[in-house]
Amino acid sequence: MGIVTPVIKLDLEPCVPPVWAPPGHPQTVLGHLLPSKMLKSPGRRIEFALPDGDRLVGFLTEGKSKTLVYLFHGLGGSTDATYMHRTARVALAQGHSVFMVNHRNCGAGQRLARGPYHSGRGEDIGSAIAEGRKMFPHYQHLAIGFSLSANALLLLLSGKRGNVFPDAAITVNAPIDLQKCSNLLGMGFNKVYDVRFYRQCRRDVLKYRAEGAKPYEIPWLRTLQEFDDLYTAPAGGFKDRRDYYAQCSTANLLNEIKTPTFVLTAADDPFVDVEAYRRAKPSANVSLHIENFGGHMGYLTKTSTPLGTFRWQDYAIDRAINAFVSN
Repeated sequence: MGIVTPVIKLDLEPCVPPVWAPPGHPQTVLGHLLPSKMLKSPGRRIEFALPDGDRLVGFLTEGKSKTLVYLFHGLGGSTDATYMHRTARVALAQGHSVFMVNHRNCGAGQRLARGPYHSGRGEDIGSAIAEGRKMFPHYQHLAIGFSLSANALLLLLSGKRGNVFPDAAITVNAPIDLQKCSNLLGMGFNKVYDVRFYRQCRRDVLKYRAEGAKPYEIPWLRTLQEFDDLYTAPAGGFKDRRDYYAQCSTANLLNEIKTPTFVLTAADDPFVDVEAYRRAKPSANVSLHIENFGGHMGYLTKTSTPLGTFRWQDYAIDRAINAFVSN
């Protein structure tokens, strides 16, 4: 049962930042640091194999509707991320089943993969959706990707990587121009994020990779660009970092998408270039929403949303899920 709907046009209330969380960096940092209500349990553990033999681990919570919502986390994250649990709560409140999936060697999937996860792993997202379709063959299948996963999901939807698609999709703050994103991470205050991402990625590679994985020399303090040169590109089968960025960026692929997709980003995201979105030419199946404020997945608002919280991102996702499924 597929979701058949024209491209959704959501009449969303604007995200108006509070005085204590102004646009850009404060939205990004505080949106990450402020506590969120987590699920009491992540759900039933589901482990499944990828075509190359690596394995992924996800967590399934079943609802009463005939819709399965997939959640895919960002760089350095896992199914334990607060935004994953918040979004799961949104979908569960609507009665849907939720399948939160860890990328290779992330979260509960540590030491189960030899290959790396990265912004181009659309085929891994497709494999997770294939697993969901086996479990629930007559359901509607809706995928949501955050940041790194959002770009990978768009790559899948474009048909460039992977061949099992959801019936509809939502992406949040996807770095659709990877070269520009990596350049921005090396500038000004963004270097704080750069160092954090690098250290998380280095830790995961050195500590959590599967036995038998090819060793890589990764110095303690470098940039994310250097990490992509030292590890992501060679381990992922790319010539170098620039080849990886060129093959996996989706800014020029939005016009290839045939799946109904809601694409959300913020104009004040510190390291995801909004101009890449403004220059993009999305297909008629893509509804692009550029919110003025929100930072990188912060979206804190000064007034309560219709969900009764101050998390505008959750409200927008709630509306998008409802719009897709109700059609």
